[in-house]
Amino acid sequence: MKRYSAFAIAREAFRQHRGWTHAWASPEPRAAYDVVIVGAGGHGLATAYYLGRNFGITNVAVIEKGWLGGGNTGRNTTIIRSNYLQDPSAALYEKARSLFETLSQDLNYNIMFSPRGVMMLAQTEHEKRGYLRTERANALQGVETRFISPAEVRKLVPIINLAGPRYPVLGALWQPRAGTARHDAVAWGYARACSAMGMHIIEQCAVTGVETAGGQVSAVNTTKGTIGCKKLGIVVAGHSGALADMAGFRLPVESVALQALVSEPIKPCMDVVVMANTVHGYMSQSDKGEMVIGGGADGFNNYTQRGSWHHIEETVRALVETFPMISRLRMLRQWGGIVDMTGDRSPIISKTPLGNCFINCGWGTGGFKATPGSGWAMAELIARGEPGPLAAEFSMTRFREGHFIDESVAAGVAH
Repeated sequence: MKRYSAFAIAREAFRQHRGWTHAWASPEPRAAYDVVIVGAGGHGLATAYYLGRNFGITNVAVIEKGWLGGGNTGRNTTIIRSNYLQDPSAALYEKARSLFETLSQDLNYNIMFSPRGVMMLAQTEHEKRGYLRTERANALQGVETRFISPAEVRKLVPIINLAGPRYPVLGALWQPRAGTARHDAVAWGYARACSAMGMHIIEQCAVTGVETAGGQVSAVNTTKGTIGCKKLGIVVAGHSGALADMAGFRLPVESVALQALVSEPIKPCMDVVVMANTVHGYMSQSDKGEMVIGGGADGFNNYTQRGSWHHIEETVRALVETFPMISRLRMLRQWGGIVDMTGDRSPIISKTPLGNCFINCGWGTGGFKATPGSGWAMAELIARGEPGPLAAEFSMTRFREGHFIDESVAAGVAH
């Protein structure tokens, strides 16, 4: 792998950039691998990377039915935070946030991590009490957050309207080391590092079936032939239920579309991320000047990636009350992603009823921010066959046993 650096850029400039190689290889699949990971999004590639880095397992194939990073990894609003209320959630997301801080150096690839800070507005007394509770829980968990006053909110976000007609701003839960990263670059950086370790990334390769022998996974059938494996990791987000069905078990998940949009580019006006959960909208400004806007998920099960106009209208109408200036902006583009939702709105990182088959799913609307931590925990589970401390509470058996990690009820939002 050619190392990226300022000296490499200067050298290639003198050679008309003829010395650059592909960031990752595109090999034909071998007959068998030690580990096959289905899903070449951020979580799947991170799993492969940490299998190699932490456990020395490099005989790995990551197979993807479309193109690398073409699913939810490239269809989110790039928010990174870890100020969750429940202890298992805070531990997992804080691990991910800390890994994001050095990920560009670790991967030798600029993921454009921007620790600009994330604030979650309190716009009702009930929400304010909830965030004060989260502030205290985060202090015990070692997660740096604090509740700030309306005056501090205005200082950080001058364009905000504190005295909204329906929901005035009563303060905000502020995490200064949270922020954003370039979602595509995260996937590309992991893919490049995996390829450099000798792993195979196989695109345009859809799984059509799972073969078993003696209660253990033995191979996956794909559109490029049968690929044998000793262990199988399923990391396919909104299509987790379909892959689980192929493997012979059911998942407590449902798939819905989550929509977002960006405005036309404008001059810099907001350098933090703002989440307004009462009206269910969140917004940040990209490095290109676009206002990145996201809202809630559809209220019905579907697999569409197109989005719908009524959701866009509802989200923008709500945010205009808090940020009146965006009423003058034109929408540049919109999109949807297929998110997999569990009943308690927390993920599943777990063994499955099929031997040596492991699954990582159920991230709902907050999967991007967990990418490195998710990959770290899933790699440990696959390598050792048992969950480590990060994944221990996220077993799929918790729904049968009643050990829920209910972030949506505890914090009022699960983004």
